[in-house]
Amino acid sequence: MTPVIGLTGGIASGKSTIATYLEREYHWPLLDADSLAREAVRPGIGVLTRIVERYGEGMLHRDGSLNRAALGERIFAGTSEAQQERQWLEQQIHPWIREQFREAIAQAPSWPPLLLVVPLLFEAQMTDLVTEIWVVYCTPEQQRARLRQRDGYDEAQVRSRLEAQMPLAEKCQQATLVLDNSGPSARWQQQIKQWLQQVERVE
Repeated sequence: MTPVIGLTGGIASGKSTIATYLEREYHWPLLDADSLAREAVRPGIGVLTRIVERYGEGMLHRDGSLNRAALGERIFAGTSEAQQERQWLEQQIHPWIREQFREAIAQAPSWPPLLLVVPLLFEAQMTDLVTEIWVVYCTPEQQRARLRQRDGYDEAQVRSRLEAQMPLAEKCQQATLVLDNSGPSARWQQQIKQWLQQVERVE
């Protein structure tokens, strides 16, 4: 059976950094839910059509592609209505992503592990697809600082993004492995090495 590792965490916790490391250093195949979400709203795919039907042509650029900034303003406005619209959008995108994951799992060899990078692994109820859950941890203060520095968000934008996800501490409680990204990268790199050594001993 192929090990399928769901790599998740909070926004700006460092998931992409660790995923890139695993792909580069260990040659693990990976699928990224955020990348798939961008594919799901390409012109010609039904998800984008439903978005335009719901919100109007103002959600599109002149070339027919999705105006992500406009959509983000609508679903991260910090209101109850925005929360409902975000849930509606996720209900359009997540089934499409799940199907891409299922196809990849069906075709995966027995080794190396298949890495699914899924920020909303819990929220989207995709834990049934994976054999292990790895949660990338950093402190809430680090998350806020990274969002301000990386994305240029103001405090209201930072708060709305964090509140849209399950608290990172709750994700850690349900993890198979918590990768500590609150300090030097050598820390989580060593955790991965230890996991691999344990797997080798079992085999």
